[in-house]
Amino acid sequence: MPELNLHDLLSQHRQLMVGGKGGVGKTTVASALALAAANLGRRTLLVSTDPAHSLADAFDREIGNREQALAVNLTALEVDPEQEVDEHLQRVRAQMARFARPEQRSAMEHQLKLSRQAPGAQEAALLERLTTIMEEARERFDLVVFDTAPTGHTLRLLSLPEVMAAWSEGLLRQHRRSEQLGKVLSHLTPGRDLDSPVNTPEEHQLAGLDDRTRDLAAPLIERQRRFQKARRLLSDPEHSAFLFVLTPERLPILETGRAVHSLKEAGIPVAGAVVNRVLPDGAEGAFFQARREREQRMMQELAQRLDPLPRRQVPLFVDDIQGLPALEAFASRLLSR
Repeated sequence: MPELNLHDLLSQHRQLMVGGKGGVGKTTVASALALAAANLGRRTLLVSTDPAHSLADAFDREIGNREQALAVNLTALEVDPEQEVDEHLQRVRAQMARFARPEQRSAMEHQLKLSRQAPGAQEAALLERLTTIMEEARERFDLVVFDTAPTGHTLRLLSLPEVMAAWSEGLLRQHRRSEQLGKVLSHLTPGRDLDSPVNTPEEHQLAGLDDRTRDLAAPLIERQRRFQKARRLLSDPEHSAFLFVLTPERLPILETGRAVHSLKEAGIPVAGAVVNRVLPDGAEGAFFQARREREQRMMQELAQRLDPLPRRQVPLFVDDIQGLPALEAFASRLLSR
């Protein structure tokens, strides 16, 4: 199999997204890689977007939704998706309140409550926060490592920009249907082309709109512009890379194969995969022999499904990986040549 060079990956990129099926050791790998990058002298920000938030468990200390220094050159934070949705809808509420008449306020509040549970609402709020992190981190950090949510959630997040215009249009239509609003929507979705999220969007012109509709359109246009910019950064193989973590078992293998295909179709560069918890050579006994034989069959299937994706194998450790010393040892094994 082609060998995954994690040292070069950490040295040459600005963003690394670590994803995979839940329970495969994704957070441990992301934490160890961030720590390794910090030890290489790179100012590193480790960001968890997983609602389960295992970063605190991995480092054996509280982290939360504010930046915390964990080691030299290493800072971390855990983004709270629920909090991001609440703050996002509060911003929407404040913006729409400027344009809603008193008799429309009740309907607006009802729509916002429905929006909180709407498909994509959490992803929209989360992507807005991640976009801000990406922009601000460029000034203060050399590398941002994202410990992402389980695969399906992450794929929905990365595909969001291409449906963002439709989401905005649907929300706006609930609040006001007018000729002026039609002008706003036509500016938001020029040509109604939602199939090219990676391409540079056309310059949206606000000419011809009155002050009221201009003020309504401007923040939505800016939001879409920032989403498109984030998507372009994630699609740039010189800037960003996606790394999958999986174990040599059938379900993680199948899910990873599908996810790699989806990301490649979306133009997101996939750097490789870390195969975690591989049985060490010294394991003995009938049980371990049977597990090893099954594992070897799974490794053959993995090679077929992920070829020619570069990979790195990491053995099963005797104990849990928790705390800085354990993460240091894991990172050393992960990057060993």
